[in-house]
Amino acid sequence: MNLKENERIDDLEFKGLKIIQNKSGFCFGIDSVLLSDFAKNIRNNTKVIDLGTGTGILNLLLSGKTKALEFVGVEIQKDVAEMAARSVELNNLQDKIKILNENILNLKNVYKPKSFDVVVTNPPYKKANTGLTNEDNRKLISRHEITASLKDFIKISSYLLKDYGEFYMVHRPDRLVDIFQVMREEKIEPKIIKFVYPKANKKTNLVLIKGVKNGKPFLEYDNNLIVYNEDGSYTDDILKIYNKK
Repeated sequence: MNLKENERIDDLEFKGLKIIQNKSGFCFGIDSVLLSDFAKNIRNNTKVIDLGTGTGILNLLLSGKTKALEFVGVEIQKDVAEMAARSVELNNLQDKIKILNENILNLKNVYKPKSFDVVVTNPPYKKANTGLTNEDNRKLISRHEITASLKDFIKISSYLLKDYGEFYMVHRPDRLVDIFQVMREEKIEPKIIKFVYPKANKKTNLVLIKGVKNGKPFLEYDNNLIVYNEDGSYTDDILKIYNKK
Protein backbone atom coordinates (compact mmCIF):
# COMPACT_ATOMS: atom_id res chain seq x y z
CA MET A 1 0.00 0.00 0.00
CA ASN A 2 1.30 3.43 -0.96
CA LEU A 3 1.64 5.86 1.93
CA LYS A 4 1.22 9.61 1.67
CA GLU A 5 3.69 12.18 2.94
CA ASN A 6 4.35 11.93 6.72
CA GLU A 7 2.36 8.70 7.01
CA ARG A 8 3.55 5.52 8.66
CA ILE A 9 2.16 2.05 9.38
CA ASP A 10 2.12 1.07 13.06
CA ASP A 11 1.74 -2.48 14.33
CA LEU A 12 -0.97 -2.63 17.00
CA GLU A 13 0.58 -5.88 18.27
CA PHE A 14 -2.86 -7.42 18.57
CA LYS A 15 -4.17 -10.12 16.24
CA GLY A 16 -1.96 -8.84 13.45
CA LEU A 17 -3.79 -5.52 13.21
CA LYS A 18 -2.01 -2.51 11.75
CA ILE A 19 -2.94 1.16 11.45
CA ILE A 20 -1.90 4.07 9.23
CA GLN A 21 -1.09 7.29 11.05
CA ASN A 22 0.12 10.72 10.00
CA LYS A 23 3.19 11.80 11.94
CA SER A 24 2.30 15.49 11.62
CA GLY A 25 -1.41 14.94 12.29
CA PHE A 26 -3.38 13.63 15.26
CA CYS A 27 -2.33 10.12 16.27
CA PHE A 28 -4.40 7.93 18.56
CA GLY A 29 -3.58 7.95 22.27
CA ILE A 30 -3.92 5.67 25.26
CA ASP A 31 -7.46 6.96 25.89
CA SER A 32 -8.78 5.13 22.81
CA VAL A 33 -6.95 1.94 23.79
CA LEU A 34 -8.46 2.10 27.29
CA LEU A 35 -11.93 2.73 25.86
CA SER A 36 -11.63 -0.30 23.58
CA ASP A 37 -10.82 -2.44 26.62
CA PHE A 38 -13.67 -0.90 28.63
CA ALA A 39 -16.14 -1.71 25.83
CA LYS A 40 -14.82 -5.18 24.98
CA ASN A 41 -17.78 -7.00 26.57
CA ILE A 42 -20.38 -5.74 24.14
CA ARG A 43 -22.78 -8.45 23.01
CA ASN A 44 -22.18 -10.66 19.97
CA ASN A 45 -23.70 -9.87 16.56
CA THR A 46 -24.29 -6.21 17.37
CA LYS A 47 -24.01 -3.08 15.23
CA VAL A 48 -21.52 -0.54 16.59
CA ILE A 49 -20.97 3.09 15.61
CA ASP A 50 -17.90 5.12 16.61
CA LEU A 51 -18.56 8.87 16.65
CA GLY A 52 -15.44 10.85 15.79
CA THR A 53 -13.43 7.82 14.74
CA GLY A 54 -10.21 9.69 13.83
CA THR A 55 -7.61 7.11 12.81
CA GLY A 56 -10.20 4.35 13.19
CA ILE A 57 -8.34 2.82 16.15
CA LEU A 58 -11.47 2.02 18.19
CA ASN A 59 -13.17 0.07 15.42
CA LEU A 60 -9.98 -1.81 14.58
CA LEU A 61 -9.36 -2.89 18.17
CA LEU A 62 -13.00 -3.72 18.88
CA SER A 63 -13.17 -5.81 15.70
CA GLY A 64 -10.50 -8.02 17.25
CA LYS A 65 -11.75 -7.93 20.86
CA THR A 66 -15.46 -8.56 20.23
CA LYS A 67 -17.80 -10.56 18.02
CA ALA A 68 -19.79 -7.54 16.92
CA LEU A 69 -21.30 -7.92 13.48
CA GLU A 70 -20.73 -4.49 11.95
CA PHE A 71 -18.82 -1.29 12.70
CA VAL A 72 -19.25 2.24 11.39
CA GLY A 73 -16.70 4.97 12.06
CA VAL A 74 -17.86 8.56 11.54
CA GLU A 75 -15.20 11.20 10.89
CA ILE A 76 -15.82 14.79 9.78
CA GLN A 77 -12.32 15.45 8.38
CA LYS A 78 -12.09 14.12 4.84
CA ASP A 79 -8.36 13.35 4.81
CA VAL A 80 -8.50 11.66 8.22
CA ALA A 81 -11.55 9.60 7.20
CA GLU A 82 -9.77 8.56 4.00
CA MET A 83 -6.71 7.49 6.00
CA ALA A 84 -8.91 5.47 8.39
CA ALA A 85 -10.56 3.78 5.41
CA ARG A 86 -7.14 2.76 4.08
CA SER A 87 -6.33 1.25 7.49
CA VAL A 88 -9.52 -0.82 7.19
CA GLU A 89 -8.37 -2.02 3.75
CA LEU A 90 -4.88 -2.71 5.08
CA ASN A 91 -6.43 -5.18 7.54
CA ASN A 92 -8.88 -6.63 4.99
CA LEU A 93 -11.85 -5.60 7.15
CA GLN A 94 -13.91 -3.84 4.47
CA ASP A 95 -16.77 -6.30 4.98
CA LYS A 96 -16.92 -5.51 8.70
CA ILE A 97 -15.91 -1.84 9.10
CA LYS A 98 -17.25 1.14 7.18
CA ILE A 99 -15.80 4.65 7.44
CA LEU A 100 -18.26 7.49 6.89
CA ASN A 101 -16.97 11.01 6.13
CA GLU A 102 -19.73 13.03 7.80
CA ASN A 103 -20.49 15.51 10.57
CA ILE A 104 -22.26 13.77 13.45
CA LEU A 105 -24.84 16.58 13.31
CA ASN A 106 -26.00 15.21 9.94
CA LEU A 107 -26.43 11.58 10.98
CA LYS A 108 -30.21 11.91 11.28
CA ASN A 109 -30.16 12.29 7.49
CA VAL A 110 -28.15 9.08 7.14
CA TYR A 111 -29.63 6.68 9.70
CA LYS A 112 -33.07 6.01 11.09
CA PRO A 113 -33.62 6.21 14.85
CA LYS A 114 -32.51 3.15 16.84
CA SER A 115 -30.19 1.88 14.11
CA PHE A 116 -27.37 0.72 16.41
CA ASP A 117 -26.87 -1.49 19.44
CA VAL A 118 -23.73 0.25 20.67
CA VAL A 119 -22.20 3.73 20.46
CA VAL A 120 -18.53 4.29 21.32
CA THR A 121 -16.96 7.72 21.29
CA ASN A 122 -13.77 9.54 22.21
CA PRO A 123 -15.00 13.09 21.53
CA PRO A 124 -13.06 16.36 21.75
CA TYR A 125 -12.41 17.11 25.41
CA LYS A 126 -12.08 20.88 25.35
CA LYS A 127 -14.83 23.45 24.91
CA ALA A 128 -14.46 25.76 21.92
CA ASN A 129 -12.27 28.81 22.56
CA THR A 130 -10.61 27.27 25.63
CA GLY A 131 -7.05 26.12 26.21
CA LEU A 132 -4.16 26.38 23.79
CA THR A 133 -5.26 26.58 20.18
CA ASN A 134 -1.95 27.01 18.37
CA GLU A 135 -2.42 23.69 16.60
CA ASP A 136 -2.95 22.68 13.01
CA ASN A 137 -6.57 22.33 11.94
CA ARG A 138 -6.71 18.53 12.27
CA LYS A 139 -5.51 18.57 15.87
CA LEU A 140 -7.75 21.53 16.70
CA ILE A 141 -10.89 19.74 15.49
CA SER A 142 -9.87 16.54 17.29
CA ARG A 143 -9.28 18.25 20.63
CA HIS A 144 -11.79 21.11 20.77
CA GLU A 145 -15.58 21.20 20.42
CA ILE A 146 -15.49 23.15 17.17
CA THR A 147 -17.68 21.10 14.82
CA ALA A 148 -19.89 19.52 17.52
CA SER A 149 -20.35 19.91 21.28
CA LEU A 150 -20.42 17.33 24.05
CA LYS A 151 -24.21 17.64 24.06
CA ASP A 152 -24.30 17.01 20.31
CA PHE A 153 -22.36 13.76 20.72
CA ILE A 154 -24.66 12.49 23.46
CA LYS A 155 -27.85 13.66 21.76
CA ILE A 156 -27.09 11.91 18.48
CA SER A 157 -26.01 8.82 20.44
CA SER A 158 -29.45 8.65 22.03
CA TYR A 159 -31.06 9.00 18.59
CA LEU A 160 -28.93 6.20 17.10
CA LEU A 161 -29.23 3.74 20.00
CA LYS A 162 -31.89 1.09 20.29
CA ASP A 163 -33.73 0.80 23.59
CA TYR A 164 -31.29 -0.61 26.18
CA GLY A 165 -28.45 -0.05 23.74
CA GLU A 166 -25.03 0.67 25.24
CA PHE A 167 -23.08 3.92 25.22
CA TYR A 168 -19.32 4.00 25.94
CA MET A 169 -17.29 7.19 26.23
CA VAL A 170 -13.91 8.38 27.47
CA HIS A 171 -13.60 11.99 28.62
CA ARG A 172 -12.07 14.29 31.23
CA PRO A 173 -13.27 14.12 34.87
CA ASP A 174 -13.76 17.90 35.03
CA ARG A 175 -16.63 17.52 32.52
CA LEU A 176 -18.34 14.77 34.50
CA VAL A 177 -21.22 16.89 35.83
CA ASP A 178 -21.98 18.12 32.30
CA ILE A 179 -21.76 14.56 30.94
CA PHE A 180 -24.16 13.06 33.46
CA GLN A 181 -26.60 15.95 33.14
CA VAL A 182 -26.81 15.65 29.35
CA MET A 183 -26.91 11.84 29.44
CA ARG A 184 -29.98 11.92 31.66
CA GLU A 185 -31.59 14.64 29.56
CA GLU A 186 -31.13 12.38 26.53
CA LYS A 187 -32.36 9.26 28.36
CA ILE A 188 -28.98 7.53 28.52
CA GLU A 189 -28.63 6.37 32.11
CA PRO A 190 -25.07 6.29 33.52
CA LYS A 191 -24.39 2.70 34.66
CA ILE A 192 -20.63 2.24 35.14
CA ILE A 193 -17.85 4.76 35.77
CA LYS A 194 -14.12 4.05 35.90
CA PHE A 195 -11.46 6.61 36.82
CA VAL A 196 -8.00 6.53 35.26
CA TYR A 197 -4.95 7.90 37.11
CA PRO A 198 -1.56 8.63 35.51
CA LYS A 199 0.13 7.49 38.76
CA ALA A 200 -1.13 6.36 42.16
CA ASN A 201 -0.26 9.70 43.77
CA LYS A 202 -1.64 11.88 40.96
CA LYS A 203 -5.13 13.22 40.30
CA THR A 204 -7.39 11.36 37.89
CA ASN A 205 -7.14 12.67 34.33
CA LEU A 206 -9.50 10.37 32.39
CA VAL A 207 -12.88 8.82 33.06
CA LEU A 208 -14.54 5.90 31.27
CA ILE A 209 -18.33 5.88 31.26
CA LYS A 210 -20.91 3.29 30.25
CA GLY A 211 -24.56 4.26 29.82
CA VAL A 212 -27.70 2.40 28.78
CA LYS A 213 -30.48 3.93 26.68
CA ASN A 214 -33.65 4.05 28.83
CA GLY A 215 -31.89 2.06 31.55
CA LYS A 216 -32.94 2.13 35.20
CA PRO A 217 -30.98 4.36 37.60
CA PHE A 218 -28.07 2.53 39.22
CA LEU A 219 -24.45 3.68 39.04
CA GLU A 220 -21.61 1.25 39.67
CA TYR A 221 -18.01 2.32 40.31
CA ASP A 222 -15.48 0.07 38.57
CA ASN A 223 -11.97 -0.39 39.98
CA ASN A 224 -9.67 2.56 39.37
CA LEU A 225 -7.02 2.16 36.70
CA ILE A 226 -3.45 3.41 37.25
CA VAL A 227 -1.34 3.85 34.11
CA TYR A 228 2.26 4.22 35.36
CA ASN A 229 4.32 2.87 38.21
CA GLU A 230 6.51 5.30 40.14
CA ASP A 231 9.49 4.43 37.90
CA GLY A 232 7.53 5.40 34.79
CA SER A 233 6.90 1.85 33.58
CA TYR A 234 3.39 0.65 32.75
CA THR A 235 1.43 -1.04 35.54
CA ASP A 236 0.42 -4.68 35.16
CA ASP A 237 -3.16 -3.61 34.40
CA ILE A 238 -2.00 -1.49 31.45
CA LEU A 239 0.35 -4.23 30.22
CA LYS A 240 -2.59 -6.62 30.14
CA ILE A 241 -4.64 -4.15 28.08
CA TYR A 242 -1.73 -3.82 25.65
CA ASN A 243 -1.38 -7.63 25.59
CA LYS A 244 2.13 -7.37 27.00
CA LYS A 245 1.44 -9.54 30.05
